[in-house]
Amino acid sequence: MQDDLYLTTDEAAAYLRLKERKLYELVAEEAIPCSKVTGKWLFPRAALDRWVAAGLARPAGFVAEAPPPIVGGSHDPLLEWALRQSGSGLALLSEGSEAGLDRLERNEVAAAGIHLHGTGDDETANAAAVAARSGLHDAVVLGFARREQGFLVAPGNPLTIGSLADVDRRTARIGLRPAGAGAQLLLEAIAARAEIPLDRLTRSATPYPTGPDLAVAIRAGEIDCGIATRAVADLNGLGFVPLTWERFDLVLRRRSYFEPAFQRLTAFLRQPAFAARAAALGGYDVAEAGVVRLNR
Repeated sequence: MQDDLYLTTDEAAAYLRLKERKLYELVAEEAIPCSKVTGKWLFPRAALDRWVAAGLARPAGFVAEAPPPIVGGSHDPLLEWALRQSGSGLALLSEGSEAGLDRLERNEVAAAGIHLHGTGDDETANAAAVAARSGLHDAVVLGFARREQGFLVAPGNPLTIGSLADVDRRTARIGLRPAGAGAQLLLEAIAARAEIPLDRLTRSATPYPTGPDLAVAIRAGEIDCGIATRAVADLNGLGFVPLTWERFDLVLRRRSYFEPAFQRLTAFLRQPAFAARAAALGGYDVAEAGVVRLNR
């Protein structure tokens, strides 16, 4: 069987261990996720996984094990502050967007902060990535903020960096982030659009886990630049070269959304104090904070 996103009728029947006749009956009853393209039925593998999981029989009294009260994924200064000020009781474990989603799938964190990028539409990248993961068939994506990402540089921008092409021409030392981190994905997307191979750049020997780690390295003279948010630049007294605005969202299980910790957090996101803090940090738009962007 092909390891594709979409399965043909015979592949879907084999995948579900059904006879093709039974599969056609389910299609006719509109009881199974499928789509007809150029006269042929196609079955999204991820949707089939969710369909099967939705019908799982569980013993009476079965309760899913609660995840630890931790928000994994990407680091964000405003999120770190909001978790404390809201009295949510949630801790922060910052490892990068994709690492956070991996931990959420394994029930090792209660939520993940993500900001994903690619060569396509970054506005929908977060929701699309969650929808593509069969292990997150019960996920909710909450809007947290839109935030400004760019190059962090030394005060005064002594190398006059304005783009990745400038980083390349000036052989400026650029700090990398871990594989799967949102900032690293953004760097890779920018490099692809500019047709600049990353291995041609003068890169840091090891990646920096978070934006604040990157900022410390620039202040210490270890590197000349790297990608992080405007808020991180301002908090560390660094220069900032804007590149893009991005969505920073929270992903959690539907059952976790109704737990007291996240109810306290989402209520706090609607308070004037949250908007005031975002304005003070700079580089945030919190108009959609707490809005459900995807409910699977």
